Amino acid sequence: MTTLMATYYTYTDSPIGSLLLAGDGDNLHTLGFPGGKMQRRHEPGWIEDAAPFAQAIEQLRAYFAGELERFDLPLAPAGTEFQRKVWAALQDIPYGETRSYGELARQVGNGKASRAVGAANGRNPIPVIIPCHRVVGSDGSLTGFGGGLETKRRLLDLELTTLVK
Repeated sequence: MTTLMATYYTYTDSPIGSLLLAGDGDNLHTLGFPGGKMQRRHEPGWIEDAAPFAQAIEQLRAYFAGELERFDLPLAPAGTEFQRKVWAALQDIPYGETRSYGELARQVGNGKASRAVGAANGRNPIPVIIPCHRVVGSDGSLTGFGGGLETKRRLLDLELTTLVK
C-alpha cells in the first residue's frame, strides 16, 4: 500500500515576483516563478501553510539582500538519475560565476551531453536555490531560463553586484 504524502505550499514575495514554494513538509520540491516556462501555481488539494517554508523564505530573503551565497535547505527535487546528477553539479557552481552547458556536461562525466545537460537544466524544479541561472551558452550569452531571460539577468546581476561590494 502506498501512502500519499501531503503537499504544502506558500507564496513569498521577492524582487523577481511572487515565488511558489511547495514541498512535503520536510523537503522543498518546487520553486515556481510568476511567469515564464517555469510559471507555477499551487494545485488543487495542496495545503496552504507557510510554516514548513520558514527557513527557505529566510534564506531567499538573505539571498536577494546579497547576504547569502549558498542555500542550505532540505531539497527533494523529483527527476531522473541523470537530472539529479546535473542538479547536484549546478550547486557546485560558485556564487557569481557561470558555466557553459559543455563545461557542465564534462563535469557530470559526458562532454558530449551538453544538449542533455541543457534539457535537465531546463527541468530543474527548484530554480534559484539550485542555481540553473548560472549556466550560459558557450560564448557566454544568456540562453533559455524557466523564469525568462530578464529574470536570469537580474539573478546574475545580483550575484555579480554583491561580489563587487
